[in-house]
Order: sequence, then C-alpha cells, then structure tokens
Amino acid sequence: MRPAPPLAKRVPKTDVVHGERREDEYSWLRDKDSPEVTAYLEAENAYTDAVMKGSEAFQDALYKEMLARIKEDDSSVPYRRGPYVYYARTETGKQYPIHCRRRDVPGAPEEITLDLNRMAEGHAFLSLGVHTVSDDARLLAYSVDFTGFRDYTLHVKDLETGAVLADRVEKVSSAAWSADNSLLFYVTEDEAKRPYRLWRHRLGAAADDLLLEETDALFRLGVFRSRSRKVVFAGARSFTSGEYRWLPAAEPFGEWRMIRPREKDHEYDVDHGVDAAGERFWIRTNGGGRRNFRLVTASLDDTRGERWTEVLAHRDDVMLEDFDVFARHVVVHEREDGLIRLRVLRPADGMSHHVEFPEPTYEVDEEANAEFDTERYRFRYQSLVTPASVFDYDMEGRTLALLKRTEVLGGFDPTKYRSERIHATASDGTRVAISLVTRADAARDGSSPMLLAGYGAYGLPYPVNFSSSRLSLLDRGVSVAIAHVRGGGEGGKRWHDAGRMLAKPNTFTDFVAAADHLVAQGYTARDRLVIEGGSAGGLLIGAVLNLRPDLCAAAVLRVPFVDVINTMLDESLPLTVGEFEEWGNPKDRAYYDVMKSYDPYDNLATRRYPALLVRTSLNDSQVMYWEPAKYVARLRARSPQTQVLFKINMAAGHGGASGRYDYLREIAFDYAWILGRLGRAA
Repeated sequence: MRPAPPLAKRVPKTDVVHGERREDEYSWLRDKDSPEVTAYLEAENAYTDAVMKGSEAFQDALYKEMLARIKEDDSSVPYRRGPYVYYARTETGKQYPIHCRRRDVPGAPEEITLDLNRMAEGHAFLSLGVHTVSDDARLLAYSVDFTGFRDYTLHVKDLETGAVLADRVEKVSSAAWSADNSLLFYVTEDEAKRPYRLWRHRLGAAADDLLLEETDALFRLGVFRSRSRKVVFAGARSFTSGEYRWLPAAEPFGEWRMIRPREKDHEYDVDHGVDAAGERFWIRTNGGGRRNFRLVTASLDDTRGERWTEVLAHRDDVMLEDFDVFARHVVVHEREDGLIRLRVLRPADGMSHHVEFPEPTYEVDEEANAEFDTERYRFRYQSLVTPASVFDYDMEGRTLALLKRTEVLGGFDPTKYRSERIHATASDGTRVAISLVTRADAARDGSSPMLLAGYGAYGLPYPVNFSSSRLSLLDRGVSVAIAHVRGGGEGGKRWHDAGRMLAKPNTFTDFVAAADHLVAQGYTARDRLVIEGGSAGGLLIGAVLNLRPDLCAAAVLRVPFVDVINTMLDESLPLTVGEFEEWGNPKDRAYYDVMKSYDPYDNLATRRYPALLVRTSLNDSQVMYWEPAKYVARLRARSPQTQVLFKINMAAGHGGASGRYDYLREIAFDYAWILGRLGRAA
C-alpha cells in the first residue's frame, strides 16, 4: 500500500504588499533550528524513500552502470606555472581529487599539495574555493567550506615543509598574492554573503589592513592577479555595472588607481598585457549602449574612456563573451547564434583568425592557461556526443593538438547517437534554439520519450556538455534536449535583456514553445515528456507548470527558486539586493505585478499537476531550503491528487553532494524516478 505523504501544518501569516493581503501559511518552515522543521524535512525524506523503495535495485544498477563508464584512477592534463607543472588526480574509492605538482624536469617526483580526501575526513561535505600559489612556488593559499553554505576559510600551506601556517581568515571569497610572496590581498563577505571588504594581510601578522569597503549592496568585490603577474586588480561588479582599481603587484603598499569609475549600465572587464604601443590594459566594455561588448586597450597612465583604442568593434549579432591576454596574442571568445568560436588576435600587427569547430552544437571553455609568455592556448571542447577533450592550439602555427579525451569505458560508440540544433518559434515570433541528442535510430513519430531542460537567467548560456551518465537515458531510448530560452546568454546581452526584469515571462513562453515544437515535430509526445531545471531553472519549470500543466508527464525541480516575491522582499537574504537588477524589486508595483504573474509558489492552484520530483539541500545559501519546502507543502494542500516527492540532502549546499560517488548516487536516484515515470525502468 502506498504510504501517505506528510502534510505540513498551516500557520496563518498575512503580509500586506501594495495594499494587497498576501498569505504565507508555511513561513514557519524558515526556522532552520526548529526541531519541528527538522522532523518535517526528515518525514519528507522518509516518505520519498518509502515510495522509491521498490526501485532501490534499479537505482543500484544505474549507479553501477554509470560508475562502470568512469575511469576512476585518472589525472587531469598538467599545466605549467613557473618551474612546476600542476595537476589533479583521482583514485578508486576516493570521493575527491588529490592536487599535485612536480618540477618540470624529467623524472621529477610528485608532490601532493592538497589531498582533499584527507581533509574531508569526518565531514559529509567539502568544497575547495581559493587555490593560488605564490610567485616563488613555496606557499599555497587555499580556502575550504565544510558546510555547503559557501562559508570558506582561508589557510596558507608551506609546500616545502607541508606545514599549514597559523594564518587563518573566515568568510573569504577571493585572494591574490603580492609579487614578494609575503602578502595576501583577500576579500571577505558580510552577513548577507556579499563580498564587500578588501584586506591586505602580511603572513604572521596579528592584524590586517582594510583597504576598501563596498557600501553599495548591489555590488560585490573581488581581487585577482593578471596573467602577466604584474598587476593586482580589485573589481566591484553588479549585474549591470563594473568598476576596477589596480596596483602593481610589486608595490603592495602603493596607491590603488581607478581604471574607470562605475556608470549606470556600463559593464567592463580588464586584464594587463601589451599591444603595438607597448604595455597596456585590455578592456571588454559595453558602455555607450554597445550591449554585446567591444574590445579596447588603454594606457596604464591614462585610462579615461575617451583615450581608449578600439581593437574589436561592437556587433549586434556577436557577443564578445570573454578574452584571455598573453604576451603576443589575445584570445577572444565570441558567441554567434548561440555557439562559441575563438578569435586569435596578434597585437603586434593587428592580424586575427578564427578557430572553427565541426559539430552543430557544442561547448568550448578555457582550460588552465597560467603562463603569460606562450604560443599555446589550452581549451576544453565537448558536445552532446563528444566527451570532454583538452586541446592545445598553436596560436602562430594554427595547429591543434589533442592532449586528452575523457575516457568513457564500456565500449562507448559516438556513432550510435545523433546531435542536432533546431529552432522553435515563440509566441512573439522569436526563434528559440534547441540542442538535442538522440539515439541514431530514434524514430520521429512521437514514440520517443524525452527529457527537456532549461535555465534562462543571468545571461548565462546553458552548457552543451557531454555526460557519460546521460547514456543511461539515451541507451533506454530517452532523448535529451536543451531549450536555449531568453534570459540566458545564448543570443548575447539583448537575449538576456529580453528575459529578465519586466520581460521575464518571455523565458517561460519560450520554453513552452520549445516543448510544443518538439511534440509537433515528432521528437516526443506530451505523455512521454519530462522537463527539468535547477535553481533559476527550477523557477522556469515551476512557472511553466502553472502556465501549462498539460505540457508534460513529469518534472524535476532541483534547488528551485520558486518563492520569488517573498525572497525578493527579504533584503537580509544572500543575493536578494544584488539581484534586483535581474528580477526587479517587488517594492516597485510594476515589478511586483510581473512577479506575481509567474511566481510558482503564489500561483499554485487547486488542479492536478504532472508528477514532480523536487530536490533541495539544507545548507543551500543561494536558494534557501525553505523555498522548495514551502512550495511542496502548499502543492500537497492544494493539489492532493498530484504525485510529488521531496528529497532533501541534509548535509550539502546548492550543488548537492560534493563527493563524486555521492553525487553519482543522486543522479542514479533521479534517473530511476525519471525512467520510472516514462515506463523505462529496466
């Protein structure tokens, strides 16, 4: 007999916003320290485990199947920095990587710099944050979080003796060494987890120097070294504006100089290098309404905007997404029609060329490029059918060298699968790209089940990555698709603008259009479709379920941002104030009205929804656990006929389990549920 789901008690709570009474009968679930809240969450986990008990053998089979594809003893491609090469490796049975180095000479022995497995002993969670080596290669500054709440503590390790020094700083978000190896610049967070103070620390000192405090709650501070190692940058960024100061790394007690003060709707990024005129700053800027950015250089002595020299002009159809500066080249990441291409510039003579890629949909990311004076650029290429592959590109000779392709054990054959890039048409006529992968023999008659994912926020493109775990779906006939909806970064800044603030509803109607198109074209059918999203993608799925509950058979919401208005009204929470520039401030009636139209929690109705699997983590600092907890509680009360499972990781944060085996167990659980809903649990 199927167990009864837990029902949360209803505690009346009424707020008035813009003269409107708002009920939030489950706000009591915010009390993380309450035994009653803990008991309720544990009851939800117990109910989920009871419902899924019959699938435990299938979960275990999926886990072993996915694990069998992974080379457990493996190593990353070593990268050079100074006299050493650095890499990370994994060992069978160990949850975490082991960070290592060796001198860049034949036969040099391995040195273990950090063994995360030993550090994780006695902890259910571990995350590595800062990881930066001093210029003399002797000292390692690193930070770790054992909670999942992104509470990182900074430590310093002497790599020659292996001793961890007494220096220790709490709540550190970023750090950079001075050139003399004796000083660290670091940034700490406030109570809302906003990086806001820049400090200077001399090793062994009892007190540190406060250099800068960011008082505008929209802005977050960060500190980093240029690849040339000559400059330390301190950057203040909001979602729509930026500001950088700089200091010669060899003059840690010198005066910080402004590059360009912050301006409304002007984002820029900066690095240090050279051009035909000599030593310069390279700047990616979208000032003056050039939303997709252009690339300029500036003199170190005069960084006024009117003295900038344009290198790459703004283009309406090409997003200048990133850039990497080297001694004789600059590599620019350009995104056109949703796809990345690499442009290699040679500042000495102004020449440039592109690196092209063959597949219809793919992902390209920078790998570790620690050396400034080099002719080689290292990047990672992958697609829905091509495993992650690390290449070195000779920027002068224009040749590619494959250094490593992630092994997929068990006879993986990429020709058994087909990747495509198609387009749906949104209700306003906008073309929405869809990346998808199917078995090569999949029919186009509506008989194929499908998992459709989306995100659509913060101007972030949804990555088109390879996943060996995903083969457990594909080999059971389940196709996988990604809807590249507005609000993401696939179409540049204007694509982002068209799916944020007052235009946020476009994100949801784009996703609906993508799902409808896939059904209309025979890729799947509504009763064979599962949709999924995480974080802001969980908001997407929650909003779509209210908009079109008939769209699919089931849905997965991971750490979902589903209580939008209540969260955005609470300025004490991490991220809230800064994200006024992404979602709007509900204290403004216009933004409140738009949020109210799509807020998943507010719009839950007394009707049947598709089956749901909702995931969260107790220590999530980005989307608090109580958002999905309240959502599930209200859904159970308003729609008792809807089948919903709620799974809470009681010892992790936003990304779920930190250990690689634990994370694989979570994927196996999710896949068992998805395949069960699709009738493919075998």
